[in-house]
Amino acid sequence: MSRCKIPLAAKVAGAAFLAVLIPIYLHTYGPANFLWFCDTALILTVAGMWLESSLLISMCAVGILLPQGLWLVDCGGNLLGFHLIGLTNYMFDRQLPLFTRGLSLFHGWLPLLLVWLLFRLGYDKRALFAWTGLAAGLVLSATFLLRPPARIWPIPTSPSILIIFTVSTTGSRNTGSTKTFMSSCGWADCGSSSFFPPTWPCAESSPCHRQRPA
Repeated sequence: MSRCKIPLAAKVAGAAFLAVLIPIYLHTYGPANFLWFCDTALILTVAGMWLESSLLISMCAVGILLPQGLWLVDCGGNLLGFHLIGLTNYMFDRQLPLFTRGLSLFHGWLPLLLVWLLFRLGYDKRALFAWTGLAAGLVLSATFLLRPPARIWPIPTSPSILIIFTVSTTGSRNTGSTKTFMSSCGWADCGSSSFFPPTWPCAESSPCHRQRPA
């Protein structure tokens, strides 16, 4: 019988966190929120921990390490009073419950968890191609299944995938003021940075793919 590479306590902690986050996010932001790369990666990471799947963990690492870095930079800028790309403005929106915003701090510890899991499980070289396929599926799903954009979110302060159709004048997740910028096939905001062109899943993942430990 092979020895477990991931401690049971870590697996239980990840599952417990998802058990809290998923219903709260569904209530606050709606199901479309899980089309964001970071939220998808969180779920796949927990699944990868339980299955001890090097492929799932490697996919998430390739896909979100760089975008999560942007999230952290933007959040840090907001804390210091500098408004950079507006990606984390929702973290400082007092209309959202503090506990709900606190759950989004997983953007900070998930990259560290993924690096630790990579060292435990190793890197699977199929990850870049697998993540690119998954990311393309998420972008296409958001592009073609979430029309019209005005009906995506029940509240104006929710994280938005409106960038698929429009670009916010503030560049943030807020959806109160938008302007048409490109056609629906041009850009998609399905991840952890502000804009994602159709080639972004592969472009932003490639540096992570090259830098992961063997």
